[in-house]
Amino acid sequence: MGELSKIAQASSPDITEPVNVPAEAYISPEYARAERDRLWRKVWLQAGRVDDIDEVGSYITFDILDDSVIIVRTGPDTIRALHNVCPHRGRKLVDTPPGQRNARGRRPNFICAYHGWTFDLDGKNTYVEHIDDWQGKLCDGLADVGQVQVDTWGGWLWINLDPEAGPLAEYLAPANTMLDPYQLQNMRPRWRKWVVFDCNWKVAMEAFCETYHVNTTHPEFMEFGQFRGWARNQGLHSHIGYEAPKGQEEDAGKLRLGAGEDPRLTTAEMQNFTWANANTNTTETLVGVANRLKDELPEGTPAAEVSAYWIRTAREEDAARGVVWPTVDPSHTAKAGTAWQIFPNFQIGHAVNNMLCYMARPYKADPDKCIFEAAVYELYPEGQAPQTEWEYTEPQDWPPVLQQDFTNMAAVQQGMKNVGFRGAQPNPYMERSVASLHMNLAKFMGTGTPLKWQ
Repeated sequence: MGELSKIAQASSPDITEPVNVPAEAYISPEYARAERDRLWRKVWLQAGRVDDIDEVGSYITFDILDDSVIIVRTGPDTIRALHNVCPHRGRKLVDTPPGQRNARGRRPNFICAYHGWTFDLDGKNTYVEHIDDWQGKLCDGLADVGQVQVDTWGGWLWINLDPEAGPLAEYLAPANTMLDPYQLQNMRPRWRKWVVFDCNWKVAMEAFCETYHVNTTHPEFMEFGQFRGWARNQGLHSHIGYEAPKGQEEDAGKLRLGAGEDPRLTTAEMQNFTWANANTNTTETLVGVANRLKDELPEGTPAAEVSAYWIRTAREEDAARGVVWPTVDPSHTAKAGTAWQIFPNFQIGHAVNNMLCYMARPYKADPDKCIFEAAVYELYPEGQAPQTEWEYTEPQDWPPVLQQDFTNMAAVQQGMKNVGFRGAQPNPYMERSVASLHMNLAKFMGTGTPLKWQ
């Protein structure tokens, strides 16, 4: 059993009591520096999509603090990950273009720009100028690029800098088995945005791992229903969701019906608002069918029937254009919730036909800054997915709903430095994901364990 499995098993099976989360993990420069060795070099990290490297020789890079990794397709069914550093004098093999999130391209090999050492796609050295000068000592892999653990799941590329780390499937459990029915690997990005933001990476992730803030931060959504949210810890990971009325189990997922006297109208209102102001969590097909509900269903149609008709019709219309939704049992939808937080820094907001994902990473070990990114994915007909790139987007240019979250994130980071702040006190039912994150962080970091109230 891997060390990560032991940590996961040691996690509290159910964090139900109120706790206090010390501010150290958010604001301490010493804590931020220690994360490199104790956390980021020990965990599996989502580093990109498999379809970003769809041809032999295509590659992307991924950076986490001082470490950089090249992920390259070496064959039709093989992928390698290499330390992005020349073993000769330490120069990066692949530079990130200015202003870009990462490097991306296609090459037959990697050539160091400093002295020309050359490596094949597997990282094996194929050329050293004046190699005889080393008197035969450049052997046994000393001239090769170091390998990094890499695996795939859900359509993502995952890396682990620890050569002794256990398998990805073991690390992801139970999130992977709960999300497998959604066939996330079949989705493609509709948009991908990133920004360097003024808060700690944990503050950024916590802004989206609970529903307790929705009533105050996003009051517009309350007009469409006020289902109570929940959060549950699952070993290293956690997930969130909504309670739903009997007969509307689908509403426990993302494809939610609008509440009110006439769900035909409120569902259309909610879908139009979501598309315009969040630009996620729905699709054009869902919006289009919602706008026709008032014409296709009689007034007084019960909410459960409106929900069933809306989802069934959208599914059929998508199938007719070559977009096939996976079939997920409503009882599984209720258990899976609306989003999974993959420890430590990735969130998957899943649905049968779209998903919204967030990730945050430290920026230069500065506890007050992070690289924050979000991507929206959909199902597309074969060969018709858009070719999206990561777009750097200033905070004021993100969708309006996300701007509301950004306002909180920056203010929280500053507020946690206030001498009067006594530590975070997350809601034990609706914000359990926050407590779960810090319970697991403390096991890696050796400090910052949430304290139970006396």
